[in-house]
Amino acid sequence: MPPISLKRSIFKVRRPLREVNEKAYDPEILAIGPYHHGNDKYKFMEEQKLRYLQRLLERRNEGSIDKCMSKLRELEQQARNCYAETIDASQENFLAMMLIDGCFIIELFRKYDMKELRDKDDPIMHESGIRTSIRRDLLLLENQVPLFILSKLHDLTKGPDEHHEFSYVAIEYFNFELGGPIRKRTIDKSQGEHLLHLYHMWRTSVLPETDPQDCIVVMPSATELRESGVRFRALQEGELSDIKFVNGTLAIPVLYVEDNTETRFRNLIAYEQYRLSKGINYFTDYVTFLDCLINSSKDVKVLRHAGIIKNYLGDDEMVAQMFNKIGDYIITCDSYYSKIFKNVNAYCDKPWNIWMVKLRREYFHSPWAFLSILAAIVLLLLTIAQTVFSILSYKKQS
Repeated sequence: MPPISLKRSIFKVRRPLREVNEKAYDPEILAIGPYHHGNDKYKFMEEQKLRYLQRLLERRNEGSIDKCMSKLRELEQQARNCYAETIDASQENFLAMMLIDGCFIIELFRKYDMKELRDKDDPIMHESGIRTSIRRDLLLLENQVPLFILSKLHDLTKGPDEHHEFSYVAIEYFNFELGGPIRKRTIDKSQGEHLLHLYHMWRTSVLPETDPQDCIVVMPSATELRESGVRFRALQEGELSDIKFVNGTLAIPVLYVEDNTETRFRNLIAYEQYRLSKGINYFTDYVTFLDCLINSSKDVKVLRHAGIIKNYLGDDEMVAQMFNKIGDYIITCDSYYSKIFKNVNAYCDKPWNIWMVKLRREYFHSPWAFLSILAAIVLLLLTIAQTVFSILSYKKQS
């Protein structure tokens, strides 16, 4: 058996995690790399890959492909070492796969960046359903080729009017497709392992590197927190690190729950679970935090009414089930939000907060109830005043 590579970064999702929701880790229409290569399910996109390679050859001479293959031979072993599973493919087949898949991704990003390269009969550019599926499939953990392969192919095939390196072009593509960054992000593009890792770095580059602390990753659900007097506030422009708990108010950035939200979270979490380098598990801790808040559709409703969750799935129960299952077989020994867990639990342990909530709910739930209580208080004060004056008057007469 060959030795296990210390450079592996592209993993197969293991059975326990995969069986919770297998569809979240499998491509819909586009297979990239060796793990799903050759499956007839993706035949349509295999044809589109060859069309994109043909268009590239029409713009560049045949010699550019010879240069690409020569460079790929030099990088073959390095590329194979990136896969956690042994790739049982001949040199010819492996290099052909790297060339075709790599050039397809490069051409796809180029067409988004340069509209003049788009063909009128290109289904990828003109069918929104295909674009959505490709966007999803390019961020699957099992569906990757090494970033250095993509960068090298991009440099060898780019035209004289292309001045950006590949990582910049890739980030621009995901910026356009997945919603632009709220804050200015700077990342070390040379450290990217593949597109999913690049996206992970891009999303977390503005987050402070606070060391996670050991804590009990448990707190009441959103419904229970509301019963304990906790208020919820939606942050329209916020990052994962902007979750704050101050003076009984839990502020959380808005989360848009769409068809591919679960797939994206699951693959980012799987990457954090399997990667060799140590780092903060931002997405694992974030989803675990939401899982604590959401136990049922009632909790989703509370967060939705607060503006924290924008539910495009239509059914609160579906969102609840998604978060209840997404943490299965996930290992968490500390949390990026340990301080928030501790502060929220301490707040809920104070009886005074619960008494105040009951008082507001039972006696101040409407203006009429408030006016009735106010009138009763005024009447009580007048009665006391009358009694006091009567006593003083009696003493004076005596």
